[in-house]
Amino acid sequence: MSGNQSRGRGLQRAVGVTGIVVVALGAAVATTGGVLAAVMARTVVTPPVARPDDTRVIAVDQAGGTVTLQSTPDSVLPGDYSFFFSAGAGHAQLGEVVTATARTVTRRILSVDQGDLNTAQQGRFSGWLYRGPEDLPYAFSNVIVPLEFGQGAPAWLIPAEKPADHWVIQVHGRAVTRAEGLRAVPVFRSAGYTSLLISYRNDGDAPPSGDGRYSLGDTEWHDVDAAIEFAARHGARSIVLMGWSMGGAIVLQTATRTSHSQLLAGIVLESPVIDWADVVAYQGVELRLPTFIARAAMEVMGRRWGGLITGQSVPIDFRRLDFVDRADELEHPMLLLHSNDDGFVPVTGSRQLATLRSDIVTFVPFGVARHTKLWNYDRERWNSTITTWLAELPHAAPPPAELS
Repeated sequence: MSGNQSRGRGLQRAVGVTGIVVVALGAAVATTGGVLAAVMARTVVTPPVARPDDTRVIAVDQAGGTVTLQSTPDSVLPGDYSFFFSAGAGHAQLGEVVTATARTVTRRILSVDQGDLNTAQQGRFSGWLYRGPEDLPYAFSNVIVPLEFGQGAPAWLIPAEKPADHWVIQVHGRAVTRAEGLRAVPVFRSAGYTSLLISYRNDGDAPPSGDGRYSLGDTEWHDVDAAIEFAARHGARSIVLMGWSMGGAIVLQTATRTSHSQLLAGIVLESPVIDWADVVAYQGVELRLPTFIARAAMEVMGRRWGGLITGQSVPIDFRRLDFVDRADELEHPMLLLHSNDDGFVPVTGSRQLATLRSDIVTFVPFGVARHTKLWNYDRERWNSTITTWLAELPHAAPPPAELS
């Protein structure tokens, strides 16, 4: 065999080996990508058991009434917040930032109403501030909203100061409960509205669905529709729907799919999901995943076979959840509040919707408020914006006889 022949066969063997390696690497990458997409998809639709503590407690100054915490994007925000500590066993209300460095922030302690902050090691920030309606100075009642699958969802009913047929239905976001909407009760009550703060399937308060999975608004809207019927039967003649985060996606589904559209006077959205594809892609970037992982995760959630991975009984129709694409189907006046640096749900969908439907959408951006913390960051602006918008809102039409 000549030297050239030997070298030629050696090159063929090298190319062959290289090809095998490339194929093996491609298969490994595909397998890893598939696993990551499956994990992401399952995480998105599975209600979390608990929210983890993510902020270290460094020191508590009882005499000075302050607590020093690890500096995080949330812990340094101006305003008043809840601080749940010791895996939710404790709760404090924290106020103004006293001092801040690159690594720590010291805040004023407004109250500690559960647990011992002095022994706490970690906690988490929340925009809730109020944990239940008893934290507000208004009468309230616990009610049950009948659902389509034969069980009822608990809700809080907070009547207006004077008898009124104007109601607001508060729809909370993913991985939280109806307490999220309590911040909005005072401003709506001052405008003469009765507030109904609802729970919905798989949120930990309402009965679970058959599969125990979120549908990102694609099925949860039925529970809001049931709340509309409940409100109408109890005197509501004009209803505003307010949705927070994923609650915004649920509200948009309700507004376009309900048979009681004539009862709706308007929509308020706080840090809303307008297009889930946008949100899933953004979260993928935040997790430093390749862009195809987010697309693959949506494919898993949107296909019937994906239920074998995620536990969903019905696939999610992401086209139906895209209200940038469906903007022309919206017909109710809308107030859209979103922070430019939300951190969880990108503001892009809100801006696009506001541009496409400037005829019905009033868009009010905030600066550094982050996700669902606009009220905490600038309470005065948030309240005045809603008050002004409500004052200009036309009344809804009377309900049909069967709901009277």
